[in-house]
Amino acid sequence: MPLAAAITLVASAQARAAGDASEAARWQREARDVSITRDDWGIAHVHGKTDADAVFGMAYAQAEDDFNRVETNYLNAMGRLAEAEGEPAIWQDLRMKLFIDPVALKAMYAKSPGWLQALMNSWADGLNDYLAEHPDVHPRVIKHFEPWMALSFSEGSIGGDIERVALNPLEAFYGQNPAALARVDPPSSWREPTGSNGIAIAPKLTVDGHALLLINPHTSFFFRSELQMSSDAGLDAYGAVTWGQFFIYQGFNPHIGWMHTSTGADVVDEFAETIVHKDGKLFYRYGSELRPVTSKIITVPYRAKDGSMAERRFTVYATHHGPIVRADDGKWIAIALMNKPVEALEQSWLRTKANDYASYVKVAELKANSSNNTIFADDKGEIAYLHPQFIPRRDNRFDYTKPVDGSDPATDWKGLLPLDAAPHLLNPPNGWIFNTNDWPYSAAGPYSPKQADYPRYMDSFGENPRGIHATALLTGQRDFTLASLIGTAFDSYLPAFARQIPILVADYDALPASDPLKPKLASQIALLRHWDYRWGITSIPTSLAVFWGDTLWDSVSKADTAEGLSIYDYMAEKAGPAARLQALVEASDRLEKDFGSWGTPWGEINRFQRLTGDIEQPFNDAKPSIPVPFVSSRWGSLASFGAHRWPGTKRYYGTSGNSFVAVVEFGPKVHARAISAGGESGHPDSPHFNDEAERYSTGNLRTVYFWPEELRGHIERVYHPGE
Repeated sequence: MPLAAAITLVASAQARAAGDASEAARWQREARDVSITRDDWGIAHVHGKTDADAVFGMAYAQAEDDFNRVETNYLNAMGRLAEAEGEPAIWQDLRMKLFIDPVALKAMYAKSPGWLQALMNSWADGLNDYLAEHPDVHPRVIKHFEPWMALSFSEGSIGGDIERVALNPLEAFYGQNPAALARVDPPSSWREPTGSNGIAIAPKLTVDGHALLLINPHTSFFFRSELQMSSDAGLDAYGAVTWGQFFIYQGFNPHIGWMHTSTGADVVDEFAETIVHKDGKLFYRYGSELRPVTSKIITVPYRAKDGSMAERRFTVYATHHGPIVRADDGKWIAIALMNKPVEALEQSWLRTKANDYASYVKVAELKANSSNNTIFADDKGEIAYLHPQFIPRRDNRFDYTKPVDGSDPATDWKGLLPLDAAPHLLNPPNGWIFNTNDWPYSAAGPYSPKQADYPRYMDSFGENPRGIHATALLTGQRDFTLASLIGTAFDSYLPAFARQIPILVADYDALPASDPLKPKLASQIALLRHWDYRWGITSIPTSLAVFWGDTLWDSVSKADTAEGLSIYDYMAEKAGPAARLQALVEASDRLEKDFGSWGTPWGEINRFQRLTGDIEQPFNDAKPSIPVPFVSSRWGSLASFGAHRWPGTKRYYGTSGNSFVAVVEFGPKVHARAISAGGESGHPDSPHFNDEAERYSTGNLRTVYFWPEELRGHIERVYHPGE
C-alpha cells in the first residue's frame, strides 16, 4: 500500500474511533439521567430529567425487550426489509420507497423544531447505546440508528396508509410480471378483521362518578410494547407503544386517555390516469392539458440466496396525484395519501402531554392523523369522539372508494377539511361513546352524528357486528365500574351468528323428510337450534358455528363485493339453502376428521401458543398451548381472537386480535387495569415471555402500577441504561 494511502487509512480509523468515543461518552451522560424500573411483570417504568432523557430510556428498554421487532419495524418503514429477508421482500420495499426517501427525511429532520430534533436524537442514542452495550446482539441490517430515521415511522397504526397499495399489482406493473396477479391468497376466513374497540363512559353512568375508558386494539400479537414514560418536565404517559417508536400510541396520562380505532373514512384515493405517448415521452391528460409524467430511479438492495448483496433498479412514475402503483383497464393508477412525517410525529408526541379535551384538540389541529378515529375521556368528566384529522376535501359527486378519473380536475383534492366538518362528538346526553371500526353514525346511539350531514367519503365501512353488539350492551346500562367495563369488553354474545343460525335452522326445517341431509344433520341442527349464541371454552355449538361460518364465508367472500352487499347480507339473503346446508356438512366432516367428532368443545380447538420469539410464530399441536374462549371479531365478539389452522396443525392458533386491553378510571388519581398477549419480553428464556398468557385468555386484567405507591412492593429491578 502506498504511504499516503496508509496514512489516510490510519487517520480515518483514528477519526472514527474518536467519533465512537465521543458518542459513547454522550450516551453515558444521557444514561445517568435515566432510570428504568422493571415491575414484577417485566414492564418498564422509565423516568428521565427531560423528555429527551425519557425517550432515550424507553428506546433502550424496548430494545432490551425485543430488539428484533424494533429493527424489523424500521426495515419495513424505510423499505429495507429485502436487505435482511431477500428477494421476496423487494416489492414490499419498493412500495415503501415510493414514499419514503432518506434524502427528503434528512432535510425534514434538519428543518424540524428543536424540541422534536432533541427527541429524535435521544431516540437514536438510546438504541445505539443498547447495541454498544450488547455486542452479542447482531442487527440484521441497521447497525447504527440515525435521528432522521424516526420520521420514517411516525404514526403507530398496524398497516399504515402506504400498505393500502396491493403488492401483486405493483409487481405486475413494475416487474412486468402479469403472473403476479394470478397468485392465490389464503382463504378469506383466515384474515382476521384488523381494527380495535374503544368505549368511553361519562361520569353520570359510573358508580363513582368518574369517566371510564376501554382501550382495546386488535393487532397482530406482540406488535406493541407496554410501558410508562415520565420526566421532570411533566411527561407521564402509560400504554401501548409500537415497537421502535418513542411515543405512547394508545394509553393515558394522569388527566386524559386516548384510544385509536382504524377508521372507515376514505382518505386514500386512486386516480386513473390517461397516458399518452408523444415524441418518445410519457404524458397524462389533465383537463385540456397534456402534462409530463415524472419519473425517477429507485434502487432496492436485497440479500441474495448466497448471502451476498444484490440490487434491482426500477424506473418509477408519478403524476401530481401521486406515484403510479398499478395499471387497470388501460389506465395507470396513481395513489394519493397523507405524507406528513414531521407533523405526524409532532402530533403523536404532543397528544401524550395534553391534559384535557381542549388541549388534545389543539394538537389535533396539526391534521396529521389519517388512519384513526379517537375515543377520548378525561378527569374533567368529558368524553369525545374524533374522526381522523387528515381528511381531504373532495367533490361528493364522485365515488372515491373506486379509482376516479385523473384527467378531470374536479376530482382533485381541494385542501383539508376543518376538524368540525368531520363527524365528532363531545359529551352526548346518553353518556357513552364507542367505535368498533364501524361508521361513526352509531357511536352514541340516537345522539350519533347523522349520516345525511356528511359527504359519503366520511365512511366506507358501514355497520359491523361488533358495533351492533356494543350498542346493545351499552344502551340503558348504568353503574359502570372498571370491573363491569371489563365484563362488557369480554361479553360472549355473537350477534352475527344470532342472525345467521336461525336462517340455517329454517333451511333445514324446510327440507323434505326424504332428503338425506335430514338424518345427517339432525343432531347438529338440534344443538344449534337451542344455542344462546355465546362463546365458551366448553361450548360445542361455538365450534360447529365457527367451522360452518368460516366454510360459508370462504365460499361467498368474492360474491359479496360483486353484488354490492356486505358478506353478512350475502350469507343470509343470497347464498341460498343449498350452500348454507352444504357448509354445515363440510364443517361437520372437518371437525370429525381433525378431532374425531363434530361435537368437540371450542377450547379443544381454539388455542394460544407462544413457542419462540420469532415474528412469524411457528405452531405445534404436540407442544403446550392454552384454550381461548373468544372467537374472531367477524362474528361480533368484542374480544377478538383471529385464529385458524396452520401447516401441520389441526387446532386453531391465534396470531391477532386482542393484543393489549386496558380499562382506565379518571378519578382524582387515575387508575387502570391491563393485559398484554403473552408477556412483555420477546425472549423465550425470560420469565416475562409468556407470564400473562393465562390472564389474557380469561380476561383477568392485572393492576397497572402507574403511581409510585402502586409500584411499591412490585419492583424487580431499578437501573440506569447500560448497568
